[in-house]
Amino acid sequence: MKKNVSLVLALLCFLSLMCSISLTAYSQDKVIELRFSNFFPGVHKNSIIAQDWCKEVEKRTNGKVKITYYPGGILTPPAQTYDSVVKGIADIGESAPGYTRGKFPLSQVIDQPLGYKSGYWATMLINEYFNKFRPKEFDEVKVLYFHAHGPGILFTKKPVNKLEDLKGMRVRSTGFSAKVAQALGATPVAMPQTETYDALRTGIVDGVLNPIEAMKGWKIGEVVNYTIENYGSAYTTSFFVVMNKAKWNSLSPDIQKTIEKINGEWIEKQGKLWDEIDKEGREFMVQRKNKFIALTKEEDARWAEKVKPILGEYVQEMKAKGLPGNEALQFCLDYLRTHEK
Repeated sequence: MKKNVSLVLALLCFLSLMCSISLTAYSQDKVIELRFSNFFPGVHKNSIIAQDWCKEVEKRTNGKVKITYYPGGILTPPAQTYDSVVKGIADIGESAPGYTRGKFPLSQVIDQPLGYKSGYWATMLINEYFNKFRPKEFDEVKVLYFHAHGPGILFTKKPVNKLEDLKGMRVRSTGFSAKVAQALGATPVAMPQTETYDALRTGIVDGVLNPIEAMKGWKIGEVVNYTIENYGSAYTTSFFVVMNKAKWNSLSPDIQKTIEKINGEWIEKQGKLWDEIDKEGREFMVQRKNKFIALTKEEDARWAEKVKPILGEYVQEMKAKGLPGNEALQFCLDYLRTHEK
């Protein structure tokens, strides 16, 4: 009798062990499925590079992670993408902090009119800024990487040679570019990028503040006639790629390490892409015989002087919130002075 009991117990232990091994193997083999929401249209190169990131993650995790990609804001609207990632509606999301003003106060330093010259260095800057300051405003998510577009300048339907020509002009802008438009004497009209083409086509607005890549990437070049090269007051728009924190923490350390390595590579790729598509945007405008108006050195300096108070406002707003705005601004100015030559 005792012998039979011992055999039964041994069998139960064996079966329990086999079940444990099977469950472990199953959990290791089970594919982790994630959803990535992006507002860039599917054909835009900034959308394609994001989709390539998804494919690279799947490839380097040997298929353990599979990401379904949703471009064009079909999963979450741009202004809701961040909160949707926090809530788990999307597992990964890409959007612009500028679409939700006030939610990312310290990081607004990147979108200021600092006189940007290159999307590559704007992208390098925002990632260096984040690594140094680690702003708490992104604590709800796992930050994968950031990027930022090339010089945000003015595109219009009528010629603009001096500040006075902007008076009464309605200029589409969003986030902090609205402050730039207002400081320059134009009337800012807030709207997402997705509505800009029709607004220009129908005359709702007379111009737009954008990087030149948008002339081809968003087809804006079809509905404007002039490119105003106001680089002294050029701004950028920053973009985040973030992941739901609980979902990130559920990934094994080896998968996390793999994704982090890919992120580092994609910062470099994304920065170079911004400069590449800026070049394509310029070529597109040349082909369409769009007229380029290069401001004189003196006039460009006037424009730069007009937007300086925006920087002072940022510092004061951050001081009121107990945030190191002055340090963040100085870091960015020093970085661009050192790297953009």
